[in-house]
Amino acid sequence: MESREIRNIAIIAHVDHGKTTLVDVLLRQSGVFRDNQVVAERVMDSGDIEKERGITILSKNTAIRYGDTKINIIDTPGHADFGGEVERVLKMVSGVVLLVDAFEGPMPQTKFVLKKSFELGLDLIVCINKVDRDGARPDEVVNEVLDLFIELGADEDVLDSPFIFASAKQGWASEDAETKGENMKPLFDAILEHIDPPTDDVDQPAQLLISTIDYNDYVGRIGVGKIENGTIDKGDEMLLVNAARPTLRRKVKINKIFEFEGLDRVETDGSSAGNIVAVTGIESINIGDTITDPEHGEALEFVKISEPTLAMTFSVNNSPFAGREGEFGTSRQLRSRLYRELETDVSLKVEDTDSTDAFKVSGRGELHLSVLIENLRREGYEFQVSKPEVLFKEIDGKRHEPMEKVTIDVGQEFIGSIIEKLGRRKGELLTMQEPSGGYSRLVFRIPARGLIGYRQEFMTDTKGNGIMNSEFENYAPYKGDIPRRKTGSIISFDTGVASAYGLHNAQDRGDLFVEPGEEVYAGMVVGSSPKGLDLEVSVTKTKKQTNVRAAGSDDALRLSPIEDLSLEEAIEFIEDDELIEITPKSFRIRKTILDSNRRYKSNKNK
Repeated sequence: MESREIRNIAIIAHVDHGKTTLVDVLLRQSGVFRDNQVVAERVMDSGDIEKERGITILSKNTAIRYGDTKINIIDTPGHADFGGEVERVLKMVSGVVLLVDAFEGPMPQTKFVLKKSFELGLDLIVCINKVDRDGARPDEVVNEVLDLFIELGADEDVLDSPFIFASAKQGWASEDAETKGENMKPLFDAILEHIDPPTDDVDQPAQLLISTIDYNDYVGRIGVGKIENGTIDKGDEMLLVNAARPTLRRKVKINKIFEFEGLDRVETDGSSAGNIVAVTGIESINIGDTITDPEHGEALEFVKISEPTLAMTFSVNNSPFAGREGEFGTSRQLRSRLYRELETDVSLKVEDTDSTDAFKVSGRGELHLSVLIENLRREGYEFQVSKPEVLFKEIDGKRHEPMEKVTIDVGQEFIGSIIEKLGRRKGELLTMQEPSGGYSRLVFRIPARGLIGYRQEFMTDTKGNGIMNSEFENYAPYKGDIPRRKTGSIISFDTGVASAYGLHNAQDRGDLFVEPGEEVYAGMVVGSSPKGLDLEVSVTKTKKQTNVRAAGSDDALRLSPIEDLSLEEAIEFIEDDELIEITPKSFRIRKTILDSNRRYKSNKNK
């Protein structure tokens, strides 16, 4: 296939703006599925966590046919924590379709991914999605997108990029915001007209840059990338090199080559420049590697991935309940699994610490690290994690910290509370827009550590109606101390089974996390206290029977509903002297020092 018959595009956008739904409808209308085929919604979100949360975590490849042209499509994540997934796949494409919600307009991640595509000089099509939504304001959003182009210093030809208006959910696109289309033909036509075919040269020595790593139990590691130059055939003897590691020069053999067709990988005897392919048979192949002609031997530069901003310590579980629920619990098993994650997640960083039982894991945000934790526990791992800490930098001899740009959409009645709370956390209000559709938009600049533990508070303050998005902006001089959480911890005094009687007495002290019948141990956090002090209680205490019974003594005990924390909420809740014990069946919050006397002495010495 000649490269002019190929288009390589990535669909980029902020979270929940409809990327995966758009890919669904493009697949359907290109004839990938049979007319009577039952297909799940958001078919590209194949991971269990992706399906449960309704978000894209990993970039995925697919390909469709439109007329005589093959369009390779990459569906990318929209959450800022998974920005590294977007950065690494943009090297495979010639252009991007930027999706923007017709109601929300450009959001933080829109700016982030658009800036990356400008840096690579990619062609651009803007698709204003959800124009059928109540409160949609497509004309205003077009102006906001153009303002964003100017803010990012876009070239003049970018300002002439086509705007397509669509409803991915209803399956139509149009060149006019006022006209409802019949199908996605206007978007298909815009891709063929405005996205350039790959400019790679078939006659040059072969070069394939690996941008994604997949794994299969039968064939092992699978490298996915774009053939930048030349042709690669099945059985070819090639050279593996890497621009970042000049000493890496290893002879390899291509076992099999696959091209993408719809949701499938189709084996082929060979492929040429411009195509996105998957290759097998190369052990320990990594993202950023170049497979090249042995006589040529030149490595291609890989995109620089943004650095992590947040770190947590993963350590071996040493609680009294260690080893009960997990299959893998040793330091060797945990270390091996964490370092294996580095092979597929370019945004992650893992370091050994002074202790052989603990490892420092750095990522792009709380969601990035919590998804890793969730994956590990589902695989049978048992371990402990610490409170997240931001990664500081020394710049010109001064301490600098990561700053986040936070965009909040909220009703007017909650604005005062939000400004007050973020002000205490060193947040600076940059802009406040007039209400639109019942919501006002506030934009803050705030230290990343100021957001740790705030999201749950935000949902409570806005009664679940607020929307908060953040993205890393830059490093700035240290902003000073930020107040700690206001609540304290209710700690179990002894080990045993929580009783209704013990919990009934404890619930007057605050909100509880455990139910009757749950096993607890001394030093385990069983609730939160609004007084801001740590309290020790006995939740295992039972009522002793006596010969004398007062009237009403046998009435049923009434217990308040427990506060069932999610993993992200638990990560936000814990303090520096606390850990979360993670097992495949449960997670428990505990004090780092379980013994109350030792804990008291430790706090006294601080």
